[in-house]
Amino acid sequence: MSYIVFARKWRPKNFDEVIGQDHITNILKNAIKQGRIAHAYLFAGPRGIGKTSLARILAKSLNCQKGPTLSPCENCTSCKEISESRSFDVIEIDGASNRGIEEIRSLRENVKFSPSAGKYKIYIIDEVHMLTTEAFNALLKTLEEPPEHVKFIFATTHPEKVIPTIISRCQRFDFHKISITKIIEKLDKISRAEKLDVDKDALFAIAKAASGSMRDAESILDQLSAFSKNKIKLSDVTDVLGMIEEDYLFEITDKIFQKDASGAIKLIDTLINEGKDTKGFIAGLIEHFRNLMIARIGGKSLESLLDLPPEIKIKVLEQSQQFLVTDLINSIEILVAAQEIARKIDSLHIPLEMAIAKLTSINSNPEPQLKKVLPQQNPKETGKENKPKIKQNPEDARQQSDSAATSQQTKEEDNPNDSVQMFSDVTFQEIKGKWSELINILSKIKMSVATFLQEGSLIKLEKNILTVGLPKEASLHKELLEGQSNRALIESSLSQLLDKDIKINFETTSDRLQGETPHGHAIKSTIDTFKGRLINHWHKQD
Repeated sequence: MSYIVFARKWRPKNFDEVIGQDHITNILKNAIKQGRIAHAYLFAGPRGIGKTSLARILAKSLNCQKGPTLSPCENCTSCKEISESRSFDVIEIDGASNRGIEEIRSLRENVKFSPSAGKYKIYIIDEVHMLTTEAFNALLKTLEEPPEHVKFIFATTHPEKVIPTIISRCQRFDFHKISITKIIEKLDKISRAEKLDVDKDALFAIAKAASGSMRDAESILDQLSAFSKNKIKLSDVTDVLGMIEEDYLFEITDKIFQKDASGAIKLIDTLINEGKDTKGFIAGLIEHFRNLMIARIGGKSLESLLDLPPEIKIKVLEQSQQFLVTDLINSIEILVAAQEIARKIDSLHIPLEMAIAKLTSINSNPEPQLKKVLPQQNPKETGKENKPKIKQNPEDARQQSDSAATSQQTKEEDNPNDSVQMFSDVTFQEIKGKWSELINILSKIKMSVATFLQEGSLIKLEKNILTVGLPKEASLHKELLEGQSNRALIESSLSQLLDKDIKINFETTSDRLQGETPHGHAIKSTIDTFKGRLINHWHKQD
């Protein structure tokens, strides 16, 4: 007998063997028990997760000699013919190659005839979304009122492309991607049955590479069984698939925490020289930081959201304690931005190195960072003693700034000339010249503030009040920048940079001012992606 690949050999034969779709199999089993079988079903979901397999199982359950039954016998003529795709009563149609109106007209004529041996004539149409609009319309009447002996089962990876009038005539079931844990369990079972010696790390790597598809996982294992004669190790999986080992993700994350930019970039260079998939690496790194964020937020209470083996979960929980949640959010923003830049320049090497440089410069404590990057005041220039400054939180700084502004306003009313003299040496052009430097400073203190502020346009400077305009579509940015802590951070940074007391006022402009934005918008796409999470986080801060 010719060789049968794992994906076919280990295809589920009954409801109990279907993995990860209990929400569907339970409904179908209850429908069979109660004799409430619908005339049309739509199975929707990603590839390789059991849509066509479950369609065949349902067909066998209905047409088995003992049927309708929850456990097809697999021995009767009907069960064998359905399993081997040669039953006259279960017609499998490929929607991609039979998509025209003529094929559907032929189907409409054939449904009138009774089944030859089984109880039902069952039509399984795979990739049904490939049918033309005319073919769909030709099917509507038959689908709505088919003969009692006819059942339709449609399968599709793109349910949004199926016209609503078809969907409304079917019972729709949405299949889920299969979890890594369940894929590992199935692969382990196959390995033992096929007498393959496979490392646990290799099983995890295969399951992760499959991205929720059991068929893909079985195909990879089948390929590796031919590649490795004795034992399948993690190195075999990474060599064949060009994957990045999980340990690399933990190692580079440790280097990021240690601010070891040189070591992290050397590690990336090593991976590239080994021919690893850099796109897969950055995608894996984004997922890794997402897992760290979930672990840091909820600890063990949210570990169910981490689709990882228990031993990997423990390592993620331990490593997450090294970071603040804000650092992890900023890190994800930076990595997603690198992905976006890579798409534009068709290269990931440089954006990835830039991202690592940014990640290793993140500082969670604004106060020490301010002292590093902001210029020191010169006592000779200010005419004041260089007294040690007392650390203040942003709210206290805000209150003091407001108090100082009130006092200054009183002085101006008494002597307007004093105000003109105080701010006569700060011009609008000088602030524009320093604006990029301010954005750079803020990016090292709080990346989110810098990201939103760079969307603004400088409009005017009146006395000590700088007006920054934000377009209508950036109303959310304006609201967050006007928050007390964020406004205080911007004002204090700008004032120290210019050695003058500067206030910030935000206005909404009718249109985006072309050419006025001091910075580009390389990481704008990340704002939309993480906007919801950032809003909740900032509201808690404010």
